[in-house]
Amino acid sequence: MKALLYHGPGARALEEKPKPVLIDPTDAIVKITHTTICGTDLHIMKGDVPTVTDGRTLGHEGVGIVEETGAGVSNFHAGDTVLISCITSCGKCGSCRKGMYSHCEHGGWILGNTIDGTQAEYVRIPHADSSLHRVPDGGDTEAFVMLSDILPTGFECGVLNGRVQPGDTIAIVGAGPIGLATLLTAQFYSPAEIIMVDPDANRLAVAKSFGATKLVQNNPVEEIMKLTHDRGVDAAIEAVGIGATFDICQSIVAPGGHLANIGVHGKSVTLHLEKLWSSNVTITTRLVDTVSTPMLLRTVLSGKLQPKLLITHHFAFADIMKAYDTFGNAANEKALKVILTN
Repeated sequence: MKALLYHGPGARALEEKPKPVLIDPTDAIVKITHTTICGTDLHIMKGDVPTVTDGRTLGHEGVGIVEETGAGVSNFHAGDTVLISCITSCGKCGSCRKGMYSHCEHGGWILGNTIDGTQAEYVRIPHADSSLHRVPDGGDTEAFVMLSDILPTGFECGVLNGRVQPGDTIAIVGAGPIGLATLLTAQFYSPAEIIMVDPDANRLAVAKSFGATKLVQNNPVEEIMKLTHDRGVDAAIEAVGIGATFDICQSIVAPGGHLANIGVHGKSVTLHLEKLWSSNVTITTRLVDTVSTPMLLRTVLSGKLQPKLLITHHFAFADIMKAYDTFGNAANEKALKVILTN
């Protein structure tokens, strides 16, 4: 089969490799029909995720058709169309029993990280019964790809950890796909103001069309403090993963507020406790657990959440190298999420 392989920082290639086979009774082999590229994949390409080794098939998002299941799989059968969760969970260990699937003792974020992922024609899914979701007949397959990662990530790591409440003023720093997914799901809780921060005018325009009430392109700390009459925001949500954006969040969070980090950080940041220690501020980190995926799936099916709005580009899987170039040059290409179709 063909697969997109990582060969160290800055090096990737579309190559032939053996099709995966069942290893454990709880495995399923899924033929990928649709996948995508994540901002985390770009962090991997920068060398920010050292657990990803040379020769790894990248990708942790996708929809496909079950081709084969192990003897221990009971919820899925050959021919089922399934959504692949970016988090693999056994459903039985101590972490899974707490709903913290991201730290499953036998899984977690392993796809495209420590085992081969979804940017391929086929993928092996461990613990299939608790790591796949059935796609309803007639559902929009491309929209469901957004439920593998970015929508649960924005919702759980940003909205829930940021404790967004009705009437709040929140700021989302970073209007990429994760920031926009956070914007879409924050509206479940009716915040009074959603301030979107990004240097890219096109992404801010998209954010406005998605429901942002205020847009900040330059001098974000100064502008947000002005907008909030020097109070700051109830929730400052970091959706990029660099020191500069984390710094912005530290500077704009109000006393008693929440700073919710979503971004993947490959380098250290400076924590300004000399300013925050007395401010009753809660700082949270989280790797998505995907506990919200079934709820988000129902919300998409009802039409109240439309993740397909995040898709800007389509490619055949054979053109994945071009897709990476487009996604990696998002500002010039006006790219959000790309869909790759087998």
